[in-house]
Amino acid sequence: MAAQAASSGGAQAAAATQLGDLPEECLAQAIALTSPRDACRIAAVSPAFRAAADSDHVWRAFLPRESPPAVLLHPAPPPPAKTKKEAYLGLCDAANAAAVDGGIRVWLERSTGARCYALSARRLSLPWDDGEFCWKFTPHPRSRFGEVAELVDCTCLDIYGTLPSSSLTPATTYAAYFVYGAAAEGGAGGGHRGLSYPDQETAVSVGGRVVDSHDVCLLPPDGGAAGVRRRPRRREDGWWEMEMGRLVINAGGETEEEEVTASFEVLGWHPKRGLLVEGIEFRPVVAHGSTAT
Repeated sequence: MAAQAASSGGAQAAAATQLGDLPEECLAQAIALTSPRDACRIAAVSPAFRAAADSDHVWRAFLPRESPPAVLLHPAPPPPAKTKKEAYLGLCDAANAAAVDGGIRVWLERSTGARCYALSARRLSLPWDDGEFCWKFTPHPRSRFGEVAELVDCTCLDIYGTLPSSSLTPATTYAAYFVYGAAAEGGAGGGHRGLSYPDQETAVSVGGRVVDSHDVCLLPPDGGAAGVRRRPRRREDGWWEMEMGRLVINAGGETEEEEVTASFEVLGWHPKRGLLVEGIEFRPVVAHGSTAT
């Protein structure tokens, strides 16, 4: 009987001890091993969990620790933050991301902490086969870089941007996006031409090996079907973006640095004009609605 009573008392004591009763430092240590998305979900469990999940110990673990690759030297200092969580969220602000190395913007994907990159038109390889006047760089009110490349006139169109593979977060699925617009019909430059033809392709390669490619159409005819070709989407900032392809940089530390290339090409030699190139972005692919708040 005494043994049974002792057993019952022990069970009641164990049942009375809840996970939320652990010291905040213990909870924070465990939460720091998860992800920003998980930390925000855990914070909704209870006041005790929120205090641990919002602690500096947790969000210090999510801040970048490694030195930036050579292409990203001398970034602008982030604004002062009261907490590590505020500092992290400040690095996730794509609209106000600091421009580094003369035309690259870098920020963190909010729910995972993976690095994102935007290459300006100045950082891309643009075709000049038709002479020095086939492109012009011009200011644009919606450009995060202050100016865009405007296609004046050409017949050969092949655009690509590159990054070192070490720039991307390992073991993360990335998509490359071509960000662009088109000159208005009836404008001073005569609008756009040759951008609705079906012979358009995108490709993403790593170390010269094509890992993904697609048939696309930058400006599908209004109401017309593009068949199996990938179509663009209109962004909140007013630009169009076309997904160019996906890639994954394996974890494990390759000994040889490889180059990641995203390219867009219009096949055929018909005249083209009026394309506005804002840049190329490399962003992690995340589930819809996965954000840190």
